Amino acid sequence: MKIAYISTYPPRECGIATFNQNLMRAIGANFPERKNLLGNDFVVALTDSENLNEYEYPDEVKYIVRQNHQKDYIRAANYVNTSTADVCIIEHEFGIYGGESGIYILPLINRLEKPLISILHTVLKDPSYVQRIIIREMAEQSAKIIVMSQRAVEFLTTIYDIPADKIQIIEHGVPDLEAPTDNPIKNLTPFKNHRALLTFGLISRNKGLETVVRALPKIVQKHPDVSYVVLGNTHPGVIKNSGEEYRDHLKTLASQLGVSQNLYFINKFVAEEELIQYLTAAEIYVTPYLNEAQITSGTLSYAVGAGAAVVSTPYWHATELLAHNRGRLFDFKNAEALADNVIELLDQDRVLNELKTNAYEYGLHLRWPVVGAAFIRVAQEACYHHDFRDKILKNSIVDPEVMPKFSLGHVIRLTDDTGIVQHAKYGIPNLKEGYCLDDNSRALIMALMAHKRNNSKEAFDLLPIYLSYIHYMQTDDGNFRNFLSFNRMYLDEVGSEDSFGRTIWALGYLIDGASSNSYREFATEIFQKSFPHFRALKHLRGMANTIIGIAHYLRVHPTDDGMVHEMIRLTTPLVEAYENTRADDWEWFEEGMTYDNAILPLALLHSCEITGNERVKEIALITMAFLDKLTLSNGYLSPVGNDGWYYRGGTFPTYDQQAIETMAMVLMHFQAYQIFRKPEHIEKMFLSYKWFLGENTLRAPLYDHETKGCCDGLLPTGINRNQGAESTLAYLISHLTVLQAFELEYEYNKLSHQKMVGAK
Repeated sequence: MKIAYISTYPPRECGIATFNQNLMRAIGANFPERKNLLGNDFVVALTDSENLNEYEYPDEVKYIVRQNHQKDYIRAANYVNTSTADVCIIEHEFGIYGGESGIYILPLINRLEKPLISILHTVLKDPSYVQRIIIREMAEQSAKIIVMSQRAVEFLTTIYDIPADKIQIIEHGVPDLEAPTDNPIKNLTPFKNHRALLTFGLISRNKGLETVVRALPKIVQKHPDVSYVVLGNTHPGVIKNSGEEYRDHLKTLASQLGVSQNLYFINKFVAEEELIQYLTAAEIYVTPYLNEAQITSGTLSYAVGAGAAVVSTPYWHATELLAHNRGRLFDFKNAEALADNVIELLDQDRVLNELKTNAYEYGLHLRWPVVGAAFIRVAQEACYHHDFRDKILKNSIVDPEVMPKFSLGHVIRLTDDTGIVQHAKYGIPNLKEGYCLDDNSRALIMALMAHKRNNSKEAFDLLPIYLSYIHYMQTDDGNFRNFLSFNRMYLDEVGSEDSFGRTIWALGYLIDGASSNSYREFATEIFQKSFPHFRALKHLRGMANTIIGIAHYLRVHPTDDGMVHEMIRLTTPLVEAYENTRADDWEWFEEGMTYDNAILPLALLHSCEITGNERVKEIALITMAFLDKLTLSNGYLSPVGNDGWYYRGGTFPTYDQQAIETMAMVLMHFQAYQIFRKPEHIEKMFLSYKWFLGENTLRAPLYDHETKGCCDGLLPTGINRNQGAESTLAYLISHLTVLQAFELEYEYNKLSHQKMVGAK
């Protein structure tokens, strides 16, 4: 079995780097037939430097990922996939990966085609939205999640909703070394003729070392021979931002308290063999962290494994590891309590030695070879159960089970008796921004779709609110305003062509599908009053939206020749735009792809369905294929980003991806399926829909299971957490369209089967 490791790695000074190297060696030690690691396991190393040559990595490092380069993560996944590795182990801590809270890890793990085991070094009790998404997605993609404490299991199951059977505890490994008979460290000044207290690890303010310094005067008064030794370099991030300010602060504090001669700094990073010598030379090991939020501490594990007498603050890992008289606890920042514990232990050798014995005996099952064997069992099980084909086929199989339960919760939150508020701050309505016609038109479509699907009273009760808003925004001459302030003041005289077209679409959809004659008649009245303004439309997207509305209207009034003529008239500019712009490498309507792109082929599909025009149908299919090639070729939807748009001969903008792009793709392929009945359109429709659920460039879901809203966009570093009406309605319309497609496909397949049986 060959393993690929993804982690930081020495010589980078990082606790996770050391852990991964030790784990790699521990697993290798369980395979005595291996003479070395080379040619077997390998490492994909995370570097915090822009320079790939910053660290002189050993030979087992085969690939380097620069923390803030997203493409490096994708290339790393490809490297692992094409390697001979059987399984992949990834170390996780939010700070070692790029993007918001390390979100760049998601494109990597979602592209892996090897069974994945994820080791979580941090499990937060109060994660941010993005942090929770990352851990949930890691659990989804992993054969097993490994944590090092029971508290971590509790958090993952209750806060992150991860199934307990997906999680396994394997405690932090410790060196398989015994205390030297002749310990050279005892001859060093801080230890010779001293009873030493020791703390080791990278130094930063959250370690709480000042608590020990404040405890020293009371300790030294009773035991003058006590020294406090701080072993380790200052954290590189601290050095970068504030230099040795914290270390200098500790020295100043010791001087003020009169214990300078009892405080020693040994500023270096030590190997395990030397570390064991320090741990066994000290009388007491101290971890004075400042708060409970420490789910795993490698330094604490090492101290217990070495059989040290540990005195610690009660952070999460310490409360578990030091239970059953394996150590002592004192309250956070309580120097007095720390001093009392240390004095008691130094006064009573029997009690001190009992702690050391208990720690040593427990540490035997933490030795790295034991931990390595446990990981081997997990890896073997992961390989046994992994089916590559399931992973590969996941993107093309239409599966309603992955869809969240439909909910109007966020829409209702955004809606008052005037209409739907257009923006939100996170999941909270932003009343300052007021209302717009675009969103209330989309909301009318969504509410009618929801009502038609399951006769929802909730949805039906929303219809008059949105229809009333549209009526309120119609001017005396039949045109529409767009924006309305929260205090119901008009903010424009005439709205955009886009908002006009979307309103015609919504009215046509209501005329086509309303169960209430009063709603249909009211919508028809508004629709017909706006008709004179159809001829004033100059922009393709305004025309396209209007065409879709007319198509719905004509399904109810197929003999309205005037409206048929108007559809043909509005379709002509789209056809001409395509004919005038197209080239061998550019099958599109304009010189650039900007926003709401799929709406243009979608309009042609509606038009040709009504008119039967073969050239319109041909152009619709050609431009659909061109759009699909640009946005679906990676196996997931990556729509044209609003950060620059895409112009012929230019660079494709990956971000800022918007939900309306996805909705238009879903609707386009659904309309194509209704016309052509080809399963590929159902597959592409569902693939597009899964953009909302995390099948996207960042592999981060935009649908929020808690608020039932949808985030406003996909940014280079993460997600736009605001959940306005446009994005939420785009999600809900897409969701309802997919459900409608499932039912349509089922009925079509059933009918085909019945015909086949009848023919036999």
